[in-house]
Amino acid sequence: DADVDGFIVQLPLPRHIDEQKIIEAIDYRKDVDGFHPINVGRMAIGLPCFISATPLGIVTLLKRYGIETAGKKCVVLGRSNIVGKPMAQLMMQKQYGDCTVTVCHSHTKDIKHECLEADIIIAAIGRPDFVTADMVKPGAVVIDVGTTRVPDATRKSGYRLNGDVKFDEVAPKCSYITPVPGGVGPMTICSLMKNTLQAALGK
Repeated sequence: DADVDGFIVQLPLPRHIDEQKIIEAIDYRKDVDGFHPINVGRMAIGLPCFISATPLGIVTLLKRYGIETAGKKCVVLGRSNIVGKPMAQLMMQKQYGDCTVTVCHSHTKDIKHECLEADIIIAAIGRPDFVTADMVKPGAVVIDVGTTRVPDATRKSGYRLNGDVKFDEVAPKCSYITPVPGGVGPMTICSLMKNTLQAALGK
């Protein structure tokens, strides 16, 4: 439909639906989420493409606050196709991060040790309060991508959004840290709109 410039598929899909099949059915020129294999491949080698909205929001945030990334050690917690993998790719690339990147996941032997060496930690592991103060070196930059609903009887909804980082105990050690909610989330939405505008102008 030539009248549609861009759209996203809200993931995750129900288990009986093949996510990859749906993503590959999208015209990559309208894939403003940046999940189509053509966009993923182009991003990996630094060619123009739609970049996944959350990683794009994070690199925009780092740039906006003038955070030095070149030559820094960046630890990405999580290896999902949505955040972890594209985030690691971007942080390695010259135009976005120029970092030395380590990706940690459920089979990483000593995550605490890896995090303590990091200048920048990007937590996208989906485990509330996973990153604690004893995992973060003084002056580190911590980006919290986690958004897990946890029960909270004091809220009208009965739950609250919780990040992957134990904010109150980690924040005093950081030079910069993002809150949940209100940190990476709005940047993701802005990046989606930016990609949609790019799709419209690219016609």
